[in-house]
Amino acid sequence: MSLADARFLTVAEVADMMSVSRMTVYRLVHSGDLPAIRFGRSFRVPEWAVEEALRNLVSEAS
Repeated sequence: MSLADARFLTVAEVADMMSVSRMTVYRLVHSGDLPAIRFGRSFRVPEWAVEEALRNLVSEAS
C-alpha cells in the first residue's frame, strides 16, 4: 500500500472502532503498541494499524 492510499484516523475514531476511551488510545500510541503520526498537537493512526490491533486482540482471546 502506498502512502497515497493510506487512510488515517483520529484518536476519537480509533476509540470508537475499538470500543475504548480516547485515553486508552493515547496510552497505546505512547507505549508504541499502536503506530501513529503526529500532526501538530494531534495524532493520526493508520487504519491498517487499528485493524491489525483488533485482529491481534481477537486471536489472543480465542
